[in-house]
Amino acid sequence: MRVVGVKQLKAKLSEYLREVKRGEVFLVTDRDQVVAELRPARSGARPIEDDLERALEALEEAAQITPARMAKRDWSWHPRGAGLAPGTAAKLLDSLRSERVERTQ
Repeated sequence: MRVVGVKQLKAKLSEYLREVKRGEVFLVTDRDQVVAELRPARSGARPIEDDLERALEALEEAAQITPARMAKRDWSWHPRGAGLAPGTAAKLLDSLRSERVERTQ
C-alpha cells in the first residue's frame, strides 16, 4: 500500500489509475491526513463470509487481532452491566447534560 497526496494524484491521475488496475492500493492524503483509499474495484459479488474472512486475515496480519485458540462450540457471552441500581446511568447522564448546558449559557 502506497501513499499519495491529493495534488500529486490529481496531476498524474491516469498513471495512478493504471497502477490501480494492476492491483496497487493507494492511501490518498490531504495535508498529511488520510482521506481515502484507492483500490481496484471488486469484480462480481463475493459472499459476505469471504469478505469477513479476508478482513479478519488482514487484521491478523497487521497484528491488530489474535485468532481464537479454540473453537467457540456451545458457549455464549451475556453482559451483566456495571452492577448499578436501575436508573443510575440515566441520572448521571442527565447531570452531565445539565452541566454542559450551564457551561454554554
